[in-house]
Amino acid sequence: MSSAGPSSVRVTLSPLLERHRVILCVGSGGVGKTTVTAALGLAAATRGKRVLCLTIDPARRLANSLGLDRMTHEAREVDLGAFRRPDRPTTGSLSVMMLDTKRTFDELVTRHASSDRARDRILNNRLYQYVSTSLAGTQEYMAMEKLLAVRRDTDFDLIVLDTPPTSNALDFLDAPERMIGALDSAAMRWLIQAFESSGRFSLNLVAKSVAVVLRGIGKLTGGGFLEQMSEFVADLNDLFGGFRQRAEEVSAAFRGDEFAYVIVTTPAPAALREAVFFAERLEEQGMSHDGFVVNRVHRAPRTVPTPDEIEAALGAQDLGLGPSGPARLSRCLSDEVELARLDHEHLRVLEPMLGSEHVGLRVDIPALPGDVHDLGTLAGIAELLCPERRPS
Repeated sequence: MSSAGPSSVRVTLSPLLERHRVILCVGSGGVGKTTVTAALGLAAATRGKRVLCLTIDPARRLANSLGLDRMTHEAREVDLGAFRRPDRPTTGSLSVMMLDTKRTFDELVTRHASSDRARDRILNNRLYQYVSTSLAGTQEYMAMEKLLAVRRDTDFDLIVLDTPPTSNALDFLDAPERMIGALDSAAMRWLIQAFESSGRFSLNLVAKSVAVVLRGIGKLTGGGFLEQMSEFVADLNDLFGGFRQRAEEVSAAFRGDEFAYVIVTTPAPAALREAVFFAERLEEQGMSHDGFVVNRVHRAPRTVPTPDEIEAALGAQDLGLGPSGPARLSRCLSDEVELARLDHEHLRVLEPMLGSEHVGLRVDIPALPGDVHDLGTLAGIAELLCPERRPS
C-alpha cells in the first residue's frame, strides 16, 4: 500500500538503469539490499545491459536462486536462457561477484607496492594478516577499491553494488578517508621515522613519553612485535600516495552523475528512521538519493468477506479446515488489514523525501510468504522494480 498519491510517487526505477553506470543499494541490515541488488541487475540484463552485481557476503539462497552453487571473488555469469524470448532478443548479460576482503587487499598491495621485496614483506607480515582481515573499516575500504577496479572494466555497462552490512550502512562512504587517516596518523609517522633511519626499530628516535608506552607494549606482546609493526607501516607508507589518489577519485565519483543511490527499507519504524537518516546523510555529503525501495509492504485486500461468506467459500471448495477454519481465516484477514494500515501510517515519514527536488521515486515490494529462493520470484521482483510497461 502506497503512502502517497500517484502524483508524488513514480513506480519504476527503470530510468536509473539508463542514466547511470553505477547503482548503490544502501540501507540497514536485514531489509533485503542483496535481493534488490540482484533484481535490479536482472532487470537491466533483460533490457540488454551487460551487468555486474557486486555483493557483500550474500546469502547462499540468493546464489541458488540465480542458478549458482555459490558466489566467488571472480565474476560468474548467470544463465538468462529462461528470460530470452524470440520476440525480444537481447544481448544483455548478468554476472555476479562476491567481495573477498583479504584477496582484494592482497591484489592492491601486489599492484601498487614499490618493489617485489616490499610486496613480499607486506604480504608476509603478521600485522598485515590482521589488518587485511579484521581491522575495523577494512571491508568498507576494500569494497570501494573493488568498485573502483570494476568501474574501469569496459566489459560492463552497469554495476550494481550491495553495500556492506554494517551497523551504519553508510560507513563505506567515509572508508577511504578514515583508512588514510588511521595509516597517516602522528603515531604511524613516529613508527616510520623510528624504523627508516637504520632499517631497524629504535626507541631513541621516538619521543620519550611515547617510548615508555611502546616499551610496555613490547613487554606484553613479546620480542619482534614493534619491529614487525614498524616494518609494516614503513612498507605501507610507499602506498600512501596511491591510497590518497584513489580516495579522491572515489570521493569525486560518489558525487558525480555516473552514480545513483537506491535506499532500501521496510515499513518497520526503525528501518524507516535509518532510511531517512541515510537520505539526509547523502544530501549532506553532496550525493543524490535517487529512489526508495520499500520491501515487505502489507496490502489490504480489496474486499473483506464476512465470516459467513468465508464459510460458504470453504464449503464450495471442499476445504476441510474444521469448524474453526472460517473464524481463523477471518482473523487472518483482519490482521492483514491492520498491518496494511500500520504500514501506510509508518510510510508517511518518506513523503517529504519524495517531494524534494532530489528524489521522486518509490517502489513498494509486497510482503512475500517466504524468502526469495528461485529465479522466477527474483524475476517477479525485478518486474515490480522496473516494469516493462508503466502502470496506469
